[in-house]
Amino acid sequence: MSEDTIRLVTIGRIFRRRWRLLAVLAVVGALVGYGVSVVFPPRYTTSASVLLPGQWEERELLTQVDVATSSTVVDSAAATLGWKGVSGADLRDRVTAKAADGNIIKISGTADTPERAQQLSDEVARQFVGFAARIAGGGTDSAAATESDALRKKVEETNRRITDLAKAADPGRTVESVQARTALENLRTSLEEAMKKLDEAGPATNKAGMVVMGPAARPTGEAPPTRMQLVVAGALLFFLLAVIGHLVAARMNRRLRTEPEIAAALGSALLGTVDVPDERHGGHQPEDGGPRAWIRRLLGVDTRWDLPAPQRSDDEAVRRLRYRRVCAHLRDQLPSPRRLLVVVPDGDEIARRAAGQLAAEAKSDPQLRVVEVSMDRPIVPDRATESGALVVLSAGSWTAEELAGIAGACADGRHEVVGIVVAGTVRARDTRSAGRLPDDATLALAVHGHARGGSA
Repeated sequence: MSEDTIRLVTIGRIFRRRWRLLAVLAVVGALVGYGVSVVFPPRYTTSASVLLPGQWEERELLTQVDVATSSTVVDSAAATLGWKGVSGADLRDRVTAKAADGNIIKISGTADTPERAQQLSDEVARQFVGFAARIAGGGTDSAAATESDALRKKVEETNRRITDLAKAADPGRTVESVQARTALENLRTSLEEAMKKLDEAGPATNKAGMVVMGPAARPTGEAPPTRMQLVVAGALLFFLLAVIGHLVAARMNRRLRTEPEIAAALGSALLGTVDVPDERHGGHQPEDGGPRAWIRRLLGVDTRWDLPAPQRSDDEAVRRLRYRRVCAHLRDQLPSPRRLLVVVPDGDEIARRAAGQLAAEAKSDPQLRVVEVSMDRPIVPDRATESGALVVLSAGSWTAEELAGIAGACADGRHEVVGIVVAGTVRARDTRSAGRLPDDATLALAVHGHARGGSA
């Protein structure tokens, strides 16, 4: 798996074989999301709109957005609201503003209740309009107003003088009088246009007349992330982390899965492959007491997910023929008396069952002594009358280092590894006879033992 490309079939295999674990982790993630929603109470958000009349450039609108969320405006709103335990600094994180189309600034307020969210947005909008008006007319307001009034009075007086001069001129009798009246009318028109442009450019009439476009609407739903969103996000996050964890573990898996790799790691030849009926599909699951084993079976993590699904096997006669051929190879290789030490990795249930079946089919020729070897510190018994060691193991369960440890333990016990047998699981067609052997095969099982001692 470590050299394979992750494909959709791999994802599908995770879903099929780990759906219980994925479902449990998704539920745990949903509970975590619910707990986060309890720690962080729901928030409500609403907006108030402020209209800025006149012509505004984009940079000017951005400046007004900054003014709307400034500390001066927010602190004034906090002082007016007078909420207990809530200062201006607390409200700055709850107030936002943005420029919309049509010279409109939307001021949004977030609070723990719909009522407070509405009050916050309305008050910040009012404080912003007032502060902007003070900026536009403050400091030079009276002087500018006085100068503007004086200028208007002078213009009005000039217009009256122009009218008087036009009346006093000779009413159209000479060319000079006509030219004088024309010049006076042009002067009157120029003055009117100049006053109009002055009024349009004046800050007091152009950009100080901001208007709050009604009260903010009371929010009817929570602001994101809502409790439901947190629950769904927690479930999805844990689900994805579980899938990614499976993929990362598969990519980092260094267990050998092919017969040539296993033979190279043990430094011996492959004698054959044998099949063991899958007890899970055959209905003969081992009875293993204890809560941990029960939980593993419940979650479906007691079997490997990254191994191919067991193929449907031939009948029992074909399976037994594979074992007999392995025994025939051993008879051809070993001198008489034929005695072998069958080494099985501790915890490899498939290999253990295959070794028992192999011993039954051997019928004491060769005589097989089965021992289980711990993979943490592999130790095999010292050589007595055995002619060598036969390693029986399942594919995809052990790394090259672990198998090299078994080979080293056999060498320390003065056992030559004469061959390797790889066992795999198959789905038996006849579940009633999958785990039962004929009576003539039960007489050949040799002495079994666990290698927990001996010299290394």
